[in-house]
Amino acid sequence: MKIGTQNQAFFPENIKEKFQYIKDLGFDGFEIDGKLLTQNLDEVKEAIKTTGLPVSTACGGYDGWIGDFIEERRLRGLEEIKEILYALKEVGGKGIVVPAAWGMFTYRLPPMTSPRSTKGDFEAVSASLIELDKVAGETGTKVYLEPLNRYQDHMINTLQDAQNYIDKNKLSNVEIIADFYHMNIEEDDISKALTLHKKNVKHIHIAENHRFQPGSGAIDFKKHFNTLKELGYDGYLTFECRIRSDNPEKAYQEAVRHIKACL
Repeated sequence: MKIGTQNQAFFPENIKEKFQYIKDLGFDGFEIDGKLLTQNLDEVKEAIKTTGLPVSTACGGYDGWIGDFIEERRLRGLEEIKEILYALKEVGGKGIVVPAAWGMFTYRLPPMTSPRSTKGDFEAVSASLIELDKVAGETGTKVYLEPLNRYQDHMINTLQDAQNYIDKNKLSNVEIIADFYHMNIEEDDISKALTLHKKNVKHIHIAENHRFQPGSGAIDFKKHFNTLKELGYDGYLTFECRIRSDNPEKAYQEAVRHIKACL
C-alpha cells in the first residue's frame, strides 16, 4: 500500500516546491485539487518529472455536484470533472474522487424535507455517473464514488449505497472510495464493510474519528490495514484531514510515522 496526501495550508505554494516537500515528508503520491491540475498542467508535469512524485488522484476543483439540485450547476460540474479526467490522463493519475454532493442538504438538520424525491436523487446522480463513466473509459481513468456521512450528504452514506449505483447502472469505470472518517460514523464495522465491498473499493481516505490527523484519535488503523492486506488492497491510503496542533508541520510528520508504523 502507498501513502498519499491532499494539500495542506503549510505546504509551499510553488508547485515544484510543493511536490518536493510532499515527497520529503515521506508520501508516495499527491491527491491534487482538480482546478490546480487543470490550470497549471504544464507546471504539474514538470514537477512530477523533476521530483519523481506522482499525482495519484484528484479531489475537488469543480463547481457543481453530480447530484446537484440545480441542473445548470450539475451540468457545469460534469464538464469540469471531464476536463480534470483528461488532465489526469496526461499526468498518469488514476482518477478523481467524487461524492454525490457535500453540504447541500441533510435530513439531520432543518428543514429535514428534501426539495427533491429519493427517486429524483437517484436519477440525477445516475445520469451524471453514466456520463462520467464513459469519459473515464476514454481516458483510462476512474471515478471514485465517495459515500459521505449523514450530516454532510443525504444521498450516498455507506459503501453499499455507492455499490447500488454501480450495480444498477452497470458502470465499468466507477469504483468506490472508502473514507475512514465517514465510515466511522456510518458503517457498523469498518473492516467488515471493506471486506464486503473488496471488489470495488479501490481508493481510501484516512483521518481520525474526529477528522483530525491520524494518530490523534480513536481509529484502530493497524486492525483495518491488516484487513486491507488480507484483501490484497494495494492502492493509496490518502490523508484527508484537518490538523489539531499548534505546530501543524510537526503533527503531520508524526501522523505519517504513525501510519507507517501501522502498515
